[in-house]
Amino acid sequence: MRTFREDFLWGGATAANQYEGAWDVDGKGPSVSDMCTNGSHTVPKRITPVFEDGTLYPSREATDFYHHYKEDIALAAEMGFKVFRMSINWTRIYPTGMEKEPNEAGLAFYDQVFDELNRYGIEPLVTISHYELPYGLVEAYNGWYGRECIDCFLRYCETIFERYQDKVKYWLTFNEINSGVMPMGAVLSLGTVKGYCGPVNAVPDEPQVRFQGLHHQFVASARAVKLAHEKYPQFKMGNMNIFATKYPATCNPDDVVKCQEEMRRMNWFTSDVHVRGYYPSYMERFFEEKKIKIHMEPGDEAVLREGTVDFYTFSYYMSSCETADLEKLEKSGGNIIGGVGNPYLRASDWGWQIDPKGLRYTLNEIYDRYQIPLMVVENGLGAYDKLEEDGSIHDGYRIDYLREHIAQMEEAVKDGVDLMGYTPWGCIDVVSASTGEMAKRYGFVYVDKYDDGTGDLGRRRKDSFYWYKKVIASNGKDLA
Repeated sequence: MRTFREDFLWGGATAANQYEGAWDVDGKGPSVSDMCTNGSHTVPKRITPVFEDGTLYPSREATDFYHHYKEDIALAAEMGFKVFRMSINWTRIYPTGMEKEPNEAGLAFYDQVFDELNRYGIEPLVTISHYELPYGLVEAYNGWYGRECIDCFLRYCETIFERYQDKVKYWLTFNEINSGVMPMGAVLSLGTVKGYCGPVNAVPDEPQVRFQGLHHQFVASARAVKLAHEKYPQFKMGNMNIFATKYPATCNPDDVVKCQEEMRRMNWFTSDVHVRGYYPSYMERFFEEKKIKIHMEPGDEAVLREGTVDFYTFSYYMSSCETADLEKLEKSGGNIIGGVGNPYLRASDWGWQIDPKGLRYTLNEIYDRYQIPLMVVENGLGAYDKLEEDGSIHDGYRIDYLREHIAQMEEAVKDGVDLMGYTPWGCIDVVSASTGEMAKRYGFVYVDKYDDGTGDLGRRRKDSFYWYKKVIASNGKDLA
């Protein structure tokens, strides 16, 4: 019976914009994330074109990996990490995104990080762009709506590929690229928010702008993959999607068709382009009904075919249900996806429905479709963690969540899925991307940082730290 392979990549995941801090240190420029204020799960964070005095911008300091990377990597090594998912902050290399020459101080910082990981035998898994578009590109081109961003991105890729060719093997082009099919993706991923100031959940939606920007990201990703395959054959290039698993709310055929439509639009569209190398036929009707016209330059379709990825990665936190009955369509909370609640599932403190078996189902669906190696690069439970007087954090609820999901991953492997690794999200506490708060914690390591900006940034091991160390040491056999 199959189980996790011997070279399974156990580890954890982070992102520079939520973790690194040092937003204006050593030549770094501002990104879209640096222009976002804090919020909560009841009050949305805001984006502002200029900094407001007296307002907290949590990505400025985040949990300060920039000054704690040695300590944090040592903690990852203590847990036994085989892989560490991180991102490079684009504006640390090209402060506005438009410079002709890179910022050497930024490049040198990541040299130090990769060398430290190598010292412990930890493989870096690098996301090239993880929700940190240079704000200079927003002002100049309205983010990815401007085709000029493609060349800016390629210059950035050429720089980091050449610099780190002997230090990084695994690369992901864009984090959760399919967020661009949703209005909030204009802020998180596409940066099509020029001049906008206000709540991130109230950005004026322009589907034509969003999907044109998404096309430019497709071309940029494919060109980066093609470059890597031609010049750096040792690289393995992956995509990265939110997987928003959806079930029909009932067996009514109308609900089943509605669910199929949503699965295609949300989950399959962008990865069909990344893995198969062309726009799927089902999007033609969607574009026609939404009056969206994708402008392609000569050669775009050829580039998409030539720049397909080697492996597929995704985030998985929850599932939801879909119905065609508008009277029943009450949006449930969770990861900006919405849908109808599932009466068979319980929910987290933030309303995200917990569905471990949905991960097995999802892994099988993806692998059946694409037949390339898969990796779960985000999964976890955002929760309130209580710091006890003795400094301990008893997060048994997180252990329960992860245990159930890892068990279902093993079931998927037994089903025949080629699963290469697992990196739970926010392995060290980071700022929440969706709400901009610290109270929603995911990590195995607690960081002394709070929603009012206070805290000494001290690191403390949670109970889940010791549990995950045992899981890795046993290659997933000991989940007790």
